Amino acid sequence: MRIARRSRARRRAALAAALAVVAVGCAAPGASADGSGDIDRTVTLPGGRGVHVECRGTGSPTVVLVSGTGGAADEWTHVAAPGGPAGALEPSASAVLPRLASYTRVCAYDRPGTLLADDTPTTSTPVPQPTSARDGADDLRAVMAAAGEEGPYVLVGASWGAMITGLYARTHPAQAAGLVTVDGASPHLHDTLTPEQWSDWTRAVRAMPKAKGREVPDYPTSIAELRAAPALPHPVPAVVLTSDHPWDLKVGTTGSTWPAWLAAQRRLADELHARHVTRTDSGHGIAVEQPRLVADAIREVVDRARAEAQAHAR
Repeated sequence: MRIARRSRARRRAALAAALAVVAVGCAAPGASADGSGDIDRTVTLPGGRGVHVECRGTGSPTVVLVSGTGGAADEWTHVAAPGGPAGALEPSASAVLPRLASYTRVCAYDRPGTLLADDTPTTSTPVPQPTSARDGADDLRAVMAAAGEEGPYVLVGASWGAMITGLYARTHPAQAAGLVTVDGASPHLHDTLTPEQWSDWTRAVRAMPKAKGREVPDYPTSIAELRAAPALPHPVPAVVLTSDHPWDLKVGTTGSTWPAWLAAQRRLADELHARHVTRTDSGHGIAVEQPRLVADAIREVVDRARAEAQAHAR
């Protein structure tokens, strides 16, 4: 869908005005008992559901970190434990969220049905599963509003989280100052996987245990939602980070899904006009395996968003 030039200019002007106020380092919204502006609490959404959210730092644009399937906010405050068993995480000041908090405002939250690093459920109110990208994008908007965190945002999505941030950016373009995907899923997978692989993968996802409200993503519905949404009215600063240690969805009988994953990543980078980082020295969990690389990519997008805001404000 083409956007009229006047509408596009209005969107850019609104984005620039919102960013320019704090692009030079003024404090972003947020409240805490100690006056620091940091928050780490459960907010109440319309309808009464509770979602736990953590925000630190000051500055604009605010970075919103959205984890992959089943992952809570602590994916961004933890790193892979050196010498530990596969998948073991530990809290660290070198993780993505604390690295960014010294540079700008940054938030992460626990989606319904996600698990903490120690595999215990989060305190966020469970919801019926499966859930779609639309559900996730609606919650993202509601959580940020309930926490008093104003946009525009640099939206960072890991794996399934990239489906959520992608739809949010399309449906709220004035709130999208930039995008970073961290080995992000996208609708392109439907086209790069073989029909057998796609069918087997979506069947495997649907078969994930729904006990106690554990998160189960609805990929077919989400792809339809993204493809029905309007395209971004103009490119925003973006970086696509792609794993380079081969891993596999382990579905189908027609060979590895790794080539299809890489092909989908290339298509996503082209779609977003993004800088594509393919040398990450990481598997699928780039945020916990290479947190500095991820934080640096996000800072790059923050800097570009600030520069664009200042240019439009002149």
